[in-house]
Amino acid sequence: MTDVRHLILRAPNWVGDLVMATPILEAAVADPRFERVSVVVRAHLAGVLSGGPCEERMLALPDRRAEIGILRDARADAVMLLSNSVGAAWRSLRAGIPIRAGASMGGRGLLLTHRVVPPVRDGRRVPIPTAHLQRDVAGLLGVSVPSLHPRLHVSAEERAEVRAVLDRNGIREGYVLCAPGAAFGAAKLWPPEHHAALLDALFERTGLRGVISGGPGEEDSMEAVARASRHGAIALTAEPRDLVQLKALVAGAALLVVGDSGPRWYAAAFDVPCVTILGPNFPELTATSLEHCEVVRRDDLECSPCIRRRCPLGHHRCLRELHPERALAAALRLLEGAA
Repeated sequence: MTDVRHLILRAPNWVGDLVMATPILEAAVADPRFERVSVVVRAHLAGVLSGGPCEERMLALPDRRAEIGILRDARADAVMLLSNSVGAAWRSLRAGIPIRAGASMGGRGLLLTHRVVPPVRDGRRVPIPTAHLQRDVAGLLGVSVPSLHPRLHVSAEERAEVRAVLDRNGIREGYVLCAPGAAFGAAKLWPPEHHAALLDALFERTGLRGVISGGPGEEDSMEAVARASRHGAIALTAEPRDLVQLKALVAGAALLVVGDSGPRWYAAAFDVPCVTILGPNFPELTATSLEHCEVVRRDDLECSPCIRRRCPLGHHRCLRELHPERALAAALRLLEGAA
């Protein structure tokens, strides 16, 4: 490692994985052994890292086709692959980066010079927390990460802008934020009527109004929850929404209700109580930063977890039959604990 002057951190491609990686990114940026550290991140995810020590070190990827050129021009000595994709490892090799450290997954082990091999049982990879795997990859390059608590940054100006959005929509007091969408696919979506029933019950019990947000393309899900709400939960479909604004929106919430998607990790970063509705995924993969989070899931189905984008059996019981009463009980416990 004494020859590594310029280190590239290849950030994950999903919002949640990127937020989980922030402790590793910031630890590497602060490591005095490296003369230069660059964070290569997909352009549409750059807002996640805004305001923090990684912002001025970002190299934004407009698309995959540009990645080899950007990596080659950077002339790095080593790359820490926090993305587990085969393509990221292949493009790092094509760019001529001599040291390529990452997790040996998806058959990409031969593309790496330094690798972490996840444990296997009965021929299948044992699910371990993603954040722990990322920290092991950092260890390959001698980067010490004392805490895995996610780190996000939001300015007073950004908080004021979100406050103005809430005021325009009649939200004067505390609110429960609901993020019903999921970029992964339909298999992670809790039915809109379940979200609405939970928001209505919370309003009746606590007086906290429901606010519904989401990313581009999730407007239909947001509106479906709002239509099903009896107490007028507010969908922010008419407001500008991006990953920077979402940080301030989550940071100001009394509670977040979300599926297995990126906003869950925003809540962890700001220590906001969070109810996570988990469907087809392994709970072990995200078993970190649970101090203020309750995971609500069914563990009595033989078909779960399947980790599929759509239910292969067509019934989607892992979420359709996961009733709002269980999420309500978890939410009330979290709110009581926060108080």
